[in-house]
Amino acid sequence: MNRGNGTSTDFTLLGLFPELHYLGILITSVLLIYVIAFTGNAVLVLLIWADSRLHTPMYILLSHLSFIDLALISTTVPKMVINFFSRKKSISKIACGTQIFFFFALAGSECLLLTLMAYDRYVAVCNPLRYSIIMNSRVCLWMALASWGGGALNSLINTIYTMHFPFCGSREIHHFFCEMPAVLKLSCEDTSLYETVVSVICIMFVLLPLGLIMSSYLLIFLAVLRMNSPEGRRKALATCSSHLAVVSLYYGPAMIIYMTPRSFHTSEQDEILSMINTIFTPMLNPLIYSLRNKEVLAALRKVVSRRFILK
Repeated sequence: MNRGNGTSTDFTLLGLFPELHYLGILITSVLLIYVIAFTGNAVLVLLIWADSRLHTPMYILLSHLSFIDLALISTTVPKMVINFFSRKKSISKIACGTQIFFFFALAGSECLLLTLMAYDRYVAVCNPLRYSIIMNSRVCLWMALASWGGGALNSLINTIYTMHFPFCGSREIHHFFCEMPAVLKLSCEDTSLYETVVSVICIMFVLLPLGLIMSSYLLIFLAVLRMNSPEGRRKALATCSSHLAVVSLYYGPAMIIYMTPRSFHTSEQDEILSMINTIFTPMLNPLIYSLRNKEVLAALRKVVSRRFILK
């Protein structure tokens, strides 16, 4: 038996900062963030799909981003909270592999989707006359499918390969969820070659998309400087600045966790970075996009006013 009240084949999730005093306050705060993130993203998805004025490529892609964030935070936080309050830390190997799969599938999909959203903004600002032709509904659908499919395929390969390693000795995962680098530390085989492969994959899913995003926004910024309309310039900068805020919050921690050697960061630092990536970012995304977006706020006011009229 291991420490988590499970079988010898189970892993033990040590949880979020297990040595921290007043850990209950932190877990309760995380649960509150989860409720805010879940509600905010769910409302944003429903608003976009319910209001025909928001059936444009930018908002359709945004609805997919909100759905990914909603699923991503639900992959990690509920299990962590349940483990803390039930005081049962065990997780089966199958459940651990499932959590790795969904986390990587959703995270990879978000990387690709943020890149496609940057391209959408590039076309809207730099080539507005052809925007409706280039970004038609079929293209938008294929973009969404490509992001979901690419993330799922990458995750399937990584999950199968990660879980095929034999695990010897301690089965305690120093994390609040089954995060791949934390699980690989438990393997009794040399995983350095596989970790190198993961770094190469991260170039495809992190560095390459990030480079495309930054190139898109550089071109957008140069185009905005040439605009004659102050209102158009302000709107373009407001939209792009919110996108860049999301990108920095998402890609920054991912690059440190998956693209730097283990010796460069401790387990505690990985947990902090993972919290930014998987807990705070899903909460901030709907706030960043909706509070600075007149169309979304107008749709929300319309729904609220209609509800009061019906009453």
